[in-house]
Amino acid sequence: MKKTTIFFIAVLLSVTTKAQDASLKTLQAESFKTVKNVIVDTIHKYWKRGGIYNLNLAQGSLSNWAAGGDEFSFSVNSQLSLYAFFKKDNHSWDNSFDFNIGYINTTSLGGRKNDDRFDLLSKYGCALNPKLNLTTLFNLHSQFFKGYTYQDTVRTLSSNFMAPGYVLLSLGLDYKPTKNLSIFVSPATSRLVIVKDSSLANKGLYGVTPGKKSNFEFGAFATINYRKEINKHITYKGRLDLYSNYKHNPQNVDLFMSNMLNAKISRLFSVSWGVDLIYDDDVRLFGKNGRSAALQVKSLVGIGLLVKF
Repeated sequence: MKKTTIFFIAVLLSVTTKAQDASLKTLQAESFKTVKNVIVDTIHKYWKRGGIYNLNLAQGSLSNWAAGGDEFSFSVNSQLSLYAFFKKDNHSWDNSFDFNIGYINTTSLGGRKNDDRFDLLSKYGCALNPKLNLTTLFNLHSQFFKGYTYQDTVRTLSSNFMAPGYVLLSLGLDYKPTKNLSIFVSPATSRLVIVKDSSLANKGLYGVTPGKKSNFEFGAFATINYRKEINKHITYKGRLDLYSNYKHNPQNVDLFMSNMLNAKISRLFSVSWGVDLIYDDDVRLFGKNGRSAALQVKSLVGIGLLVKF
């Protein structure tokens, strides 16, 4: 009788323990699921992320393009554009990264060449009111591959990785009247111009002293960024940068402007039109003597793959 009682007690304890273990595992799974959902909801609540990737067959033109190239008729062009925007209470952090590379087949010069550019922009702001932020801005842009200018059939190295490279740090006000538009203005901006390639630095290109590989500038800076989904098929992204160097010819304002319009024609394919304008008073590679500044223009019209994420 005692053995039977002990046996039933043992069975009861075993069943109870297993039930408790199952309940504990269920609670753990539910807790993990709850925590996971909270994390996902928090990410969705505070972060807005996305991007576009383009791979196009394009036709267009380059004029006075320091990164390399001149008139051409055909290219394969690839563009990656990413963004991540954070907003919580009075704090915001906007980040974007753009990378463009093109393989160009020229008819006028009978050659092939690359054209590329990358740009990283990061802004951290503290809200003064719902539409105005006190903001710190960081910007880095350069290219990865060698670029050449062409005169007749003569090819001359004009740029390389971090030659030039521009590192900009700025403190100013960022005005956001709508979710698609940002206008940043700063009277106090430092800019470091880097010419890492010795052959270019020795020529004193891009405003550096001959033989030196960098030049520190201080001036005023403004950037306007606009990003808009016009409808589910058409998107536009535009940016205008203006910079005045207090230390040298402040009246000659450097300009960078990019425009990209994409229109989807199917689930994966689209037509695109991109126009870039650059004027830098220290980029003196043009004109008859190759020592003058000029407005650089790149225009591309293409059709190809478009992926949004």
